[in-house]
Formats: sequence, C-alpha cells, structure tokens
Amino acid sequence: MADQGMKKVALGNAITLEMLVSIARYGAHVDFSDDYRQRVERSCQLVNKWIDEGRIMYGVNTGFGALSTQIISRDQTALLQKNILLSHATSVGEPLDEECVRAIMLMVLQNLGQGYSGVRISTLEMYRQCLNCGVIPFAPREGSVGYLSVEAHIALVMIGEGKAYVNGELLPAKEALRKAGLEPIGLSAKEGLALISGTTSPTAIGALALSDMLQAAKAADIIGAMALEVLRGTTRAFDDRLMTARPHEQQRNTAANLRKILEDSMIAKQSIDHRLQDALSLRAIPQLHGAAKKTLLDALATFEVEMNACSDNPILWPGEDGGAISGSNCDSSFVGIELDSACIGVTAIAKMSERRNNRLIHSHLSDYPAFLVQNAGLNSGLMIPQYSQAGLLNDMKLLSHPATVDGIPTCADQEDYVAMGYNSAKKAREVAQKLEYVLSIELLSIYNAHQFVDSELKPGSASTTVLERIEKSIPKMTEDTYLYPYIEQLKDFIHSGEIISVVEEKLGKLL
Repeated sequence: MADQGMKKVALGNAITLEMLVSIARYGAHVDFSDDYRQRVERSCQLVNKWIDEGRIMYGVNTGFGALSTQIISRDQTALLQKNILLSHATSVGEPLDEECVRAIMLMVLQNLGQGYSGVRISTLEMYRQCLNCGVIPFAPREGSVGYLSVEAHIALVMIGEGKAYVNGELLPAKEALRKAGLEPIGLSAKEGLALISGTTSPTAIGALALSDMLQAAKAADIIGAMALEVLRGTTRAFDDRLMTARPHEQQRNTAANLRKILEDSMIAKQSIDHRLQDALSLRAIPQLHGAAKKTLLDALATFEVEMNACSDNPILWPGEDGGAISGSNCDSSFVGIELDSACIGVTAIAKMSERRNNRLIHSHLSDYPAFLVQNAGLNSGLMIPQYSQAGLLNDMKLLSHPATVDGIPTCADQEDYVAMGYNSAKKAREVAQKLEYVLSIELLSIYNAHQFVDSELKPGSASTTVLERIEKSIPKMTEDTYLYPYIEQLKDFIHSGEIISVVEEKLGKLL
C-alpha cells in the first residue's frame, strides 16, 4: 500500500512506486534536490553551447518525425517548440483521472531531470508548481500510441494554452494558472519536444495500475484464505514440504501467508481432515496467486528502472564524445509488455475468486443455504452478485488481450513500428479496478456465510478482525436488500489497502 503519510518527496535520487503513488494519489509535496537542479542546468548549458556552434540536432533545429530533414532557423526555434505542442495535442474523449495526470507530470519531471534533455530548470519548475498548487491539466485519454498526444495537452497549460482544473473547476489555462498565482512560460530550444517525448504516460498510468494490482493480489491471499476457512477446506495443501518440492518463491510465500492467516482458526483446525482433497480454486491458491505475483513483481522491477530513466529522444550526451544522440528510448515496449502480462496474471486471480464465490453460494458445494440466505425463492440472496462477477470477468478477459502485439505505422512510415504501451497501461488500470470488484463480491459472500457457521467454531484472529471491521457498516443478510452500496464499500476496503492493514496489524507483515 502506498504510504499515505508521505508528505514530501524530493526528486534527485531514484523514486519508488510508493513515492509515485504518494504524489499522484495522495498529493505529497514535490521538491527538487540540489543534484537534480545541477543536472538540469548542466544539460541546458550544453544545448545552448551546441546551438551557438551551429550543430544540427534533431528536434532542436529540425522538424520532427518524417520532417526531420527540414532545418529550422534560430529565430524560429521558440515557435517550433510551441507548434509541436499545438499540433500534437490530439488525444480525444473523456479526460484522464486527476491522479493519472499528476503521475504523468511527475514522470515528465523524472524523465527530463536525468540531465540528458537540455530543458531549463524554470520549465520544470512550472510542472512542479502545478503539482504542488493543484493545477491539473485537461488531458483526454483516448488516442495515444505511447507518447506525444496526452503529454502535449498537459504541456500546453504551461504556456497558457488548453484547459486545466483548479479545485474541480475546468478553466482556460491562463485563468487556471492565475488562480494558482502562476504565469505562463515561453519555451526554449528542444523543450516542446522534450515535454512530450518519452514513455511518461504509459509509465505513469501503468505504475498506478501496478500498485493497485500488487495490493489486490495480497488482499486476494487474505480473501482466499477466508473463503477456504468458511468452506471448511484443508490447509494440508499449503504444507511447506509440498512448496519446497516445487520451489517457486512466490508460491511458497503465498502458502506461508495462508498458513499464517489460518494458524489460530478453530474452523481450519477442525476441517483439516474434512475432505481428502479440495477443489482447485481452494487448494491451488498458492500456485495461481504465486504465479500472478511473480509476474507483478517482475513488472515492478521493470517499472523501477523506467521511472528513474531518461526516455527522451534525442538525448544530449556530454563530454568530448558527446552530442545529440537520436534513437528510440521513447519506445514503451518494456512497460507495455509487462502490463499486458500483469493483466493476464490478475485476471487469473479473478477467475479463481469467482469460482470460490460460486462454491460459497452453491448449496450443494458449501452445505450452506442456497445463495446464503434463508427462505431462498422468496429471496434471491447473493445469487446476482456472482452474475456481476461473470460480467466483470468477461471484461477482464477481453482486456487481457495484449496491446503490444499490435503495431499500426505512423508518421508517414518513419514510425513504421509502434509499441502501443499506452493502451497496455490504460487497460491495466481498468483490469485492476475490476479485480477489486470481483474480490469484494467474494468477500461479501464470505461475510454472510459466517452467520451459518457453528457458533462454537471460531474463525482465526485475522478473519475475525476483517469480519468485525465489515460488520461496522454492513449488516448480515437475512432477507433481500440493496447490495450495491455494500459492494462499493468492500471495494474501497480493498482499494485503500485497509484490509491488508488490519490483518498485518494483527499478524505482522504478509509476504
């Protein structure tokens, strides 16, 4: 879970996923370290020196993409940088969520703050001030292939063009800046291109999705253990000897989590020989959750490199062998492929959750009343939330088709291959949210199933803590009731990380 108590983050050294979330989601204040400022200023001096020497540099004094052979005179440099923002701000549709825009702005600061981009510190100060003052550029979410369009909408606000939100109100950019006590800036050589180049939007949006996925995967261990407990499954399947025979670290860690959660459960102790073998949705939790978590942790390692890298194009390399080096660090394959894999991994967690929920509400499989309600027939009980799971899961399966296998040429075939990492990030965010809903529905069934458990059989202390927390706002179902608010509450319980916090306060850190 992101550290909601993190109030300030100074950029300059490597940032973590938690730091990104604390800034994007929880509004932590952003500062620049001395090292950060010095890197940026050295690079800015370098580009000015090379312009004075008359060097031809892509995107500095040439056109862009297929127009890179067009030389731009020095007196038109500033207009070139403004024009690239105006012409590239073409993403369409509904705006990105505030936290996504904030994360992208942070990734722009990280990208250009590595000291290879030639931008001025005053330009980056505008991004920093907008983050700290709550100026949120309007940036439509549809129609990006991994860079340029979304970033251009954001950058326009810095020069007084486009639109931005202040305190939830959408205003023309100049007015929004004025409300925050800021004035538009002009752009210098290379700055327009630098502000929109790189993997900033797929990395930013994908990082938020990955954070939610990692958290939901840990919550799934808790919910899966609670489902096995109330369904009187056997913990023999989580024996560490069994895990050692197939030594995948995340499988073994997941089994350790399940044993820890159920260690003091009277229900689990009495149920250990209740069945010789459980259904796969119960006994294979370590194997499936473990595989998914390995995929997510692989993605995390990739993201922590990308979040602290320069994905600008071209980069400005200092020294005797230096110069403007044009390549394709702006390609989003690393984050895109990881996010496509992450979507597959957490969709697998969701499909297992739905199957456990089915067992809970199916009287022939659970030995509880049909749909966990008395007087079934007159009451539908928890029949229909499983339909919601089915619909959500169908969406997740569709969204698990990889975006990065596609590539539609752009820029008159100068970009004849396109990574499509942005769409991987965009759908990963949807998949993460749908997983939280699928898990919340399973948790609702677990909670209601406990009213039918022998009162002398006590659940474990972790389960008890979760159940008591739910009971504060959600009544046990004795007859049909309006379920939507309860599903939303449980989704928030998972999304906020509170379910993990209450269990870890009781048991210590889960793996």
